[in-house]
Amino acid sequence: MKILVCVTSVPDTTTKITFTDNNTKFNKAGVQFITGPYDDYALARAIELKEKLGGTVTVLNVGEADTEPVIRKCLAIGADDAIRVNADPTDAFFVAEQIAAIAKENSYDLILMGRESIDYNGGQVHGIVGELLGMPSISPVMQLDINGDTAQITREIEGGKESLEARLPLVLGCQEPIAEWKIPNMRGIMTARTKPLKVIEPTSKDTLTNVASYELPAPRGNVKMIPADQAETLIQLLRTEAKVI
Repeated sequence: MKILVCVTSVPDTTTKITFTDNNTKFNKAGVQFITGPYDDYALARAIELKEKLGGTVTVLNVGEADTEPVIRKCLAIGADDAIRVNADPTDAFFVAEQIAAIAKENSYDLILMGRESIDYNGGQVHGIVGELLGMPSISPVMQLDINGDTAQITREIEGGKESLEARLPLVLGCQEPIAEWKIPNMRGIMTARTKPLKVIEPTSKDTLTNVASYELPAPRGNVKMIPADQAETLIQLLRTEAKVI
């Protein structure tokens, strides 16, 4: 089985976010980048499937050279090789185009990625990739097993879960608890240095979206503590000050 795992390089959740160029560009200075947490789940399940069924796991990232530490970590966890598309991931469609182009050349049985990245939270890429490749796309997948050429899937839906079966090849957006995150050991870290990481240029440089400006959330306001026995005061404040009722 050939599995492609698409990963993002995103700011650590504890990072203080700032912008430059009149709030039109994200400021990378001093930012710690990590593998997208949902992508970590996808990679962990891919490694488990490889160990159970045999095959290979390839990691793909659309990003510039500064994403390579994230890619090397994925190789240390157990991926066999990696591809980096040398481009700034400007929008979901651009990223999906790059993934689809590589998938067409290599005929993967399974394309896994996180349900969304944690920086833009668009949740679009898996659906666009599926459409470009003419494959079913399912998300968010919480459980995945493979039996022959059939995938048995549990995904989250509004108010519950849904069990599905689908034929390979597939594009899946993953989330917990599909697998437990894996931490690279020393042997994995050492072998990752020698695993192939291929850098290729993008198939196109079309940009379909432009950022007008970024805005930080409004700062937290003052908090008023209302005693539990003063429900009428609370309701009055919600009406007159918070204006939510």
